Amino acid sequence: MNIQRLPVFFIAGLVACVVLLSGCDKLGFGTKQSNALGNRPDLDCIIANDFYAVHFSAYLQPDKNDKNPDPKAAFVPFCQKIPRAGKMFFTADLIDRDIRATPIGIKLVEVEKTGQKAPDDVREIRTVAEIPSKLYPKGAVEAQADVDKTGDYVLYLLIGEAMEDDDKFRIALEVGVDPKGADLPLVAIGGVVALVLLVLGFLVYLQKRRKAAQTNGNGEQP
Repeated sequence: MNIQRLPVFFIAGLVACVVLLSGCDKLGFGTKQSNALGNRPDLDCIIANDFYAVHFSAYLQPDKNDKNPDPKAAFVPFCQKIPRAGKMFFTADLIDRDIRATPIGIKLVEVEKTGQKAPDDVREIRTVAEIPSKLYPKGAVEAQADVDKTGDYVLYLLIGEAMEDDDKFRIALEVGVDPKGADLPLVAIGGVVALVLLVLGFLVYLQKRRKAAQTNGNGEQP
């Protein structure tokens, strides 16, 4: 089959599929992902900015109204997607050893998204919990808070004087979402659409080839 005779949309669809599939590899599909993407308890949840990085986990106290409580539920870690409101426990292991000698404050705030660029992408609504600055020489920053409603939150680790935005380490949280029910990424949806179009285009191409062959067999020019 001569590739030069293939329809343009068929070639474009093939290229699109290759690009989208390679993009899936970069996002980690088919390989181990960060817990920040999949919220899998057995995977690491690494959150970082340009200067700092932490290994983060959030835990939910079991719901007292649950008639069939799971005794292991309190030990299930979440990343940035937390299924419901309630009493939460946060741990952030400081990967950078240098900041273990720097006081760190903690502040959990409820926010609403503004649609602007960071750091103006959220607007603070209220402070849910706040812990004064202190040293964490072992590198394990811990906090707890009673989150009484679902929505968007930001857990701030205020490093040192926190005069610069980079020293206000942000951990964005979504409360009231299914950690395992995240929407299929657009790149995956695009890959499926491109594949369907590719198959349809190829079927149309074969149909035209078949009609052309039949016409030539009858002694007519295509």
